[in-house]
Amino acid sequence: MITEDKVMESLKEVIDPELGLNIVDLGLIYDVRIGGDKVAVKMTLTAPGCPLYETISGWVRSKLEGLKGVNDAKVEVVWDPPWHPTMMAEEARKRFGY
Repeated sequence: MITEDKVMESLKEVIDPELGLNIVDLGLIYDVRIGGDKVAVKMTLTAPGCPLYETISGWVRSKLEGLKGVNDAKVEVVWDPPWHPTMMAEEARKRFGY
């Protein structure tokens, strides 16, 4: 069975190459929807002009499609609300001095 916890654990393997931290702890995952064998994720990036926009969203889609029981994965990159360092997990904020 696909659960949000399994999705989030899988996405912790996606590392932002510029910051060297996973996208979950960075606070980039805004929403996870699961319906049967379909998973949809809303996420953002640390900056709208991020040159790795397609690369990172592709990594997310690949991770989702690699989960047992997932036959369809959608990734939507959104900019509202804008990402801010306060969205990071506590350990990540400490690491970056927030």
